Amino acid sequence: MFSTSHGSPDKLGVTYTAQGANFCMYARLAESIELLFFDHKDALKPSYTFKLSDVDNRTAYYWHIFISDVKPGQLYGFRVNGPYRPHLGSKFSPEKVLLDPYGLLVERGDNFSRSAAIGKGSNVAKCLKSVVVDIDDYDWEDDLHPRHSFASSVIYEMHVGGFTRHKSSGLAKNKRGTYAGLIEKIPYLKELGVTAVELMPVHQFDPSEHHAGLVNYWGYSPLSFFSAHREYSSDKSVLGPVNEFRDMVKALHKADIEVILDVVYNHTAEGGEGGPSFSHRGFDSSVYYILSEDKQHYMNFSGCGNTLNGTHSVVRRMIIDSLHFWVEKMHVDGFRFDLASILSRDELGKPMISPPTLWSIDTDPTLSPVKLIAEAWDAGGLYQVGSLAGQRWREWNGHFRDDVRRFVRGDKGMVSKFVSRLIGSPDIYGAHNYEPEKSVNFITCHDGFTLNDLVSYNNKHNLANGEDNRDGCDHNFSWNHGIEGPTDDPEITRLRLQQMKNMLAITLMSLGTPMILMGDEVGHSQKGNNNGYCQDNPEFWFDWQKVKKNQDLFRFTKALIEQRTLKAKDSNTVYRYSLHDIVQKSELRWHGLNVNQPDWSDASHAIAMESRHPHSPGVTYVVFNAFWKPLTFNLPKSPSGKWLRIVDTSLTGGLDIHIEGDKEQWFYSEYIVQPRSVVILVG
Repeated sequence: MFSTSHGSPDKLGVTYTAQGANFCMYARLAESIELLFFDHKDALKPSYTFKLSDVDNRTAYYWHIFISDVKPGQLYGFRVNGPYRPHLGSKFSPEKVLLDPYGLLVERGDNFSRSAAIGKGSNVAKCLKSVVVDIDDYDWEDDLHPRHSFASSVIYEMHVGGFTRHKSSGLAKNKRGTYAGLIEKIPYLKELGVTAVELMPVHQFDPSEHHAGLVNYWGYSPLSFFSAHREYSSDKSVLGPVNEFRDMVKALHKADIEVILDVVYNHTAEGGEGGPSFSHRGFDSSVYYILSEDKQHYMNFSGCGNTLNGTHSVVRRMIIDSLHFWVEKMHVDGFRFDLASILSRDELGKPMISPPTLWSIDTDPTLSPVKLIAEAWDAGGLYQVGSLAGQRWREWNGHFRDDVRRFVRGDKGMVSKFVSRLIGSPDIYGAHNYEPEKSVNFITCHDGFTLNDLVSYNNKHNLANGEDNRDGCDHNFSWNHGIEGPTDDPEITRLRLQQMKNMLAITLMSLGTPMILMGDEVGHSQKGNNNGYCQDNPEFWFDWQKVKKNQDLFRFTKALIEQRTLKAKDSNTVYRYSLHDIVQKSELRWHGLNVNQPDWSDASHAIAMESRHPHSPGVTYVVFNAFWKPLTFNLPKSPSGKWLRIVDTSLTGGLDIHIEGDKEQWFYSEYIVQPRSVVILVG
């Protein structure tokens, strides 16, 4: 038996102590609340029901109760009764069992039903359940944040499940697709050389959510902003995911790798008008979501049915509290905000000049050491790359992605735009005097073609998603090089590999912060599907056989990253340079086929750049030739009278990038740059 007392409104969620637990929730309009305890995840009814009194258990907008002798692992939920006022956006469903908006874990029983949370009627026998957690019961040992600067970072965007779920991973079956499985693959990440992993959503989501009967693979539909996704845990105990996630973070930190979370503070899994009541909708729909002026509809700036009302003080505090939790209790190093521009919208959905939520995050002292990265657009047409509020935010640079793709493809009139992307996009960020690392440079990410598919398909092939190929972006700026999809043609295969190397070289040498997509380093393909959000199958997982099969591409990528991050022990030799340092300072000269004669015309497809290395008397000369014929470039004078070739993507594996110990190739007055290739020379 449990004993109860009034409790305290001091802290939202569950505050666990040796004596018991305090439960506190925001429910401004609630008339009565029940706290339900369940004995196990498949319980058909609660084992205990605690009725909260609006006299003894309420302070202003907050309901609270302290229950003695509660133990970690206790399952619970709420039923909230309030006025049914659709004209004011109030639609309480007192028969629905709700998750704690601040719950630290979610338990999903075998009898869970998403449909039971929709419409009228009780879902008590088929509901999700929150879990009481003693969050301070963990030994972090001597864990330290790596704290890499953006200038020295190489970000690896990855899917926790897809990284090790393939049978070729060699892991025990129970560890495939889990936090523990990722731990076992840290040596691979170290060999590749990345400094940070950017994990696609690990906030608890409902894998069964998909209208076509498939699954929610990506996880961009959170149930809770405080809960680690249970299905990524190999530890199936009720408290397993919390500590396994922290084991993963601790292990990555020991390997000097940062952990960045892809967070979705723009919508929830509750969808639009016909969606389920899992949590926030049942506590106060008009507070947590942006509603239409007549309060009858959920505004859909997220493209997922609803839009979180991030400007409201209650929701803003929830977002900040969530960020604090992941930094203070889970030791993560940064966040990438999905559709961050939604947080620029007011409570009517209109863009604001100085949005309080973005500025609150930007200036928060607890968050001051961590990385903040924004996807500076939303599904409602708001595009804020270069103009998102806040000083500390870095941005996914969609212009870099599109302009580099178009230049490499051979589109006309792209040389000037390409050069701007190469040197940190000063046309976008220069007016604000932002540091170059404001731009997170990427050519591929989870959303869109993989690098291999970018050079193998002209069109998306998304029929497997069950949406008649209507989903996914139609503007990919891709090129199949003559044949749609796989081919045995050796020339097309060679050129596709060369183009992948070109784009990797451009990404990893450009001024800004580079990000590469999981699997691009080994030529992963999704068979032309550019929107694999519902595809949890081997074709979309990391195939570990490709590490050996595509060793040439892996070796090239690894060498680029090594040079980018200056990891070599001997930094005095001429070929120990940093690709980033090539354009770090403004000592740049632009050339064409002849020295000091760059061709900026719309018909131009090539440009050469000369830069004095900021840490040595050496000079670097780089040529980007997107033309379909070889071009002879006259070389400027080198301080030593000769040039050492570092990179030539047209050459076969082993010769395409210069590694210490490789045969040195020197050039003097000219260099024949092969079609569609990148060349780097050092003087």
